[in-house]
Amino acid sequence: MMVVITNSNRGFLMVDRQRDNDVDAVRGARSVVVTGGTDGMGRAVVLGRAERGDRVLAVGSNPAKGDRLLAAAEEAGLGERVGFLAADLSTIAGNQKVIEHVTAEYGAIGALVLAANRQSPKRIETSDGLESTFALYYLSRYLLGHGLMPTLAAGLRRSVIINIAAVGLTSGQIHWNDLQLRDRYRTITAQLQAGRANDLLGVAMAAQFGHQVPYVLYHPGFTRSGYSAMEQINPLTRALIKTIGRAAARPVEKAVAPVHDFIDAPPTAPLTAVDRGKPVPLGLKTLDPAAARRLADITAALVNADPIRTTRGDGW
Repeated sequence: MMVVITNSNRGFLMVDRQRDNDVDAVRGARSVVVTGGTDGMGRAVVLGRAERGDRVLAVGSNPAKGDRLLAAAEEAGLGERVGFLAADLSTIAGNQKVIEHVTAEYGAIGALVLAANRQSPKRIETSDGLESTFALYYLSRYLLGHGLMPTLAAGLRRSVIINIAAVGLTSGQIHWNDLQLRDRYRTITAQLQAGRANDLLGVAMAAQFGHQVPYVLYHPGFTRSGYSAMEQINPLTRALIKTIGRAAARPVEKAVAPVHDFIDAPPTAPLTAVDRGKPVPLGLKTLDPAAARRLADITAALVNADPIRTTRGDGW
């Protein structure tokens, strides 16, 4: 099934809030969906929310990591509160799988935490013909935010979307004429472009939905939280980063603390941006509303078209 995103999605916000069938709602617990939930910060958020009494669904691409997460939850006495869904979020079909599962299993969710990312030293195209970093780090977050909006808007309490990326950084750019980086791929170029795309995604989502479902852009900084995002990086480089991380990176518990705060008390402002504990001015050049609208229009055209395209224009 193809994901279709149009301006008619504004109608999602009219969903009857009485439809919340989360059995934990009465006692104040939430249902939370976490992508990248089997490793690093995502895993910490999953277990932390379960400890607080929430029902949590972790989404990841590696079933073995999912099994380890479920085993850890069971050992901690949290087995009934943690679930796992295997899905390849670098594909449109994988995101649709998540949307369909959450929509069927949850009447409402209180938070969507977007943490999935993976670095690739070589350019890889997904089955949809898209550059993999763009697809996983940016497009997945676009698809899930829009596709799960009815479920986010259906609760009795204010829900929130938290996009864990790199807001506040100004390096990197959107390569409007080559969004799939066919001519200039570098690992850092792909990561920075997707990071700036997530900045614009937050601006666009907040403008469209933020008065009811606030959007948070959160940059935790260098965090000692696992290294799944670097699984495909050269082993020597990965070992060096791990060594530096042990000395300089923030503990994962401190890095995820603001995420818990945002879930416990969603902001009232449509858009909140935080870079390593400091508010980011919403007038920053990387949060330009015109650029956000431009990227949103291009992305909507992409996902509403045939996912596998042989002829591309406008940089696709």
